[in-house]
Amino acid sequence: MTQARQAPLTGIRVLDLSRVLAGPWCTQNLADLGADVIKVERPKLGDDTRAWGPPYLKDADGHDTSEAAYYLSTNRNKRSIEIDLASSEGADLVRELAKHCDILVENFKVGGLKQYGLDYESMKAEFPHLIYCSITGFGQTGPFAERPGYDFMIQGMGGLMSITGERDGLPGAGPQKAGVAVTDIITGMYASLAIVAAIRERDRSGLGQHLDIALLDCHVAMLANQNLNYMTSGVTPQRAGNAHQNVVPYQVFKTSDGFMIVAVGNDSQFRSYCQAIERADLASDPKYLTNRQRIINRDELIPLLEVTMASGKRDEWIAKLEAGGVPCGPIQSIDQVFDHPQVVARQIWKSMPHPIAGSTPTTASPMIFSDTPVEYRRAPPTLGQHTDEILQELLGKRAI
Repeated sequence: MTQARQAPLTGIRVLDLSRVLAGPWCTQNLADLGADVIKVERPKLGDDTRAWGPPYLKDADGHDTSEAAYYLSTNRNKRSIEIDLASSEGADLVRELAKHCDILVENFKVGGLKQYGLDYESMKAEFPHLIYCSITGFGQTGPFAERPGYDFMIQGMGGLMSITGERDGLPGAGPQKAGVAVTDIITGMYASLAIVAAIRERDRSGLGQHLDIALLDCHVAMLANQNLNYMTSGVTPQRAGNAHQNVVPYQVFKTSDGFMIVAVGNDSQFRSYCQAIERADLASDPKYLTNRQRIINRDELIPLLEVTMASGKRDEWIAKLEAGGVPCGPIQSIDQVFDHPQVVARQIWKSMPHPIAGSTPTTASPMIFSDTPVEYRRAPPTLGQHTDEILQELLGKRAI
């Protein structure tokens, strides 16, 4: 009989001193992969996001609990312990726990943990095996290192808002932030990857190291092709609304009864698109034969397509374009997303037992493993839920 394989990070223990989103998103990824994540929280207050409501999780009688939806979104599969880092006893307790952990994640301001003796330089000699991940706004070096950094301000400083929003001169023009805290999320993802890589390297060297992960760095990195558009041409990218800077047509179109997306990725798809909307004449026009020509002549082509698309119904266009192999889709609200048959089939809405509410919804991890699937072991913990359990298990003592 084949022995069951364990989750990828089984046996790895994480001491999580982070709060809000970027750090907790990182550690939730690690927890989903099987790591034992110990979330250290301030006594009586806990993670800031516990109070970021409404909405709050409701109990069986429909009343609000103390668990904010924001907090629930990013703390699955963890255990919570209350420790006052500002006290000498609390700082000593964190050091004791660190002895039994493989990874420490923190998102204090640069130098913020030094006063407690919990910064990397203070701990590396005593814990040479420890992988210490610092998540900050601007990193450990540079003229902005000591400044606090927040997702919204980084979206502005990092360039995303300069390319997000409607074009100048059109209704609603102006810079626009993303609808979720994408800087925090992508930073958490980069931090997760860096930690897994550091674990692999430690398998060879036996040594930990300091990971310096900055919101600004991660944000700029995720601009991808927009960075290279500028770096190779010297031309600063501008806002394009729902259009694509490098591919035409690749945008939102208004139909007679709603909005939809057409994502033509190559010249063959453009010919199929024109055939499906009964504008084969556009596909044969020399001005639109190639994507390069369509970009050059965008301002002439798009109004012609807009008139045609506005003459038909959204779902009818989608059926025709899908039949022709043209990538397209509707713009859906979040409730429609969770009702979509593909989302339902992939079981992205999950429910977990919760000690206060009975159960809590959670969004499934998108990491799909054939033989070591993500396990939904624990609902996001209540404040200090596991304090006694952790202290007894790791240190053989009770709460102070």
